Amino acid sequence: MNRNLTILLTGAAGFIGSYLLGHLNAAGYTRVIIVDDFSREDKKPNYTGKHYLRQVEREQLFNWLAESETAIDFVFHLGARTDTTEFDYRIHEKLNLEFSKKLWEYCESGMIPMVYASSAATYGAGEQGYSDKHSGVADLKPLNPYGVSKNEFDKWLLARTARPEIQYPFWAGLKFFNVYGPNEYHKARMASVIFHSFNQIRATGKVKLFRSHRPDFKDGQQLRDFIYVKDVADVCCWLMEHPVPSGLYNLGTGKARSFEDLAKATFAGAGIEPVIEYIDMPADIRDTYQYFTEADMRKLKQAGYTRPFASLEAGVDEYVKQFLQGHLYY
Repeated sequence: MNRNLTILLTGAAGFIGSYLLGHLNAAGYTRVIIVDDFSREDKKPNYTGKHYLRQVEREQLFNWLAESETAIDFVFHLGARTDTTEFDYRIHEKLNLEFSKKLWEYCESGMIPMVYASSAATYGAGEQGYSDKHSGVADLKPLNPYGVSKNEFDKWLLARTARPEIQYPFWAGLKFFNVYGPNEYHKARMASVIFHSFNQIRATGKVKLFRSHRPDFKDGQQLRDFIYVKDVADVCCWLMEHPVPSGLYNLGTGKARSFEDLAKATFAGAGIEPVIEYIDMPADIRDTYQYFTEADMRKLKQAGYTRPFASLEAGVDEYVKQFLQGHLYY
């Protein structure tokens, strides 16, 4: 693969974006234009020491693209407002929908391939299942404005690329399930349960998990598809390097695991016997909480991606021992 590609990476100061930047560097890609709101001091360690051509402020991106003579060869669009507790849809609409449309139109005009972050939040409570078939997208019912904004862009792009009169480059929308791993120190409440569990273990020797508020799920047995960020970055790079059909692709492990399993894996990584306490779920998320997610991974596998994903135990063990215990970054 041509390591001299010039890559545009949005969300580069964030969790997944900064990890992907490091992953690209490790694979020999250093011609990266990083895009984000770089004003937050707590995000600076995420990209400090990594190799890139230049950084561009998110609000200046489209002016820069119009004026710059730099030819972009590939776009990873991971920048988004990801706070599921932000209920003002106008914020998500501006940053997740309208910004994404404008970036796609730029890619379309220059026939520049794009991989972007969609989300498993588009599936809502899972009434329609977790299949990434395009035919079901219009029927999905996300539970929060963040999920709605992601689904609206998916629908818009599917409709736009279905028009026969328009030529368009390769694109892939990755429906990220529950991603965890290094470089999420800045995420506060929205950080992964592994991150919060580790900090609770260090402070109190125990982990607090949400009590179930549904009779069909026992406490701690709420199920999610947890995927290690290393695997997410690997899939992103693989899509850049291998010709596959354009479209939406789930990105989880394909195996749902319980929060109790996750907590026990975190204790194991820290070398401490598990002590778990159950607390009531905050009222502001109780009605929109997903009790089960599991990615149907057949489409990505059929496209040719056959590498194994890290098990929950292996991923959490590496995250705890190699990063969290020393407060280290990737």
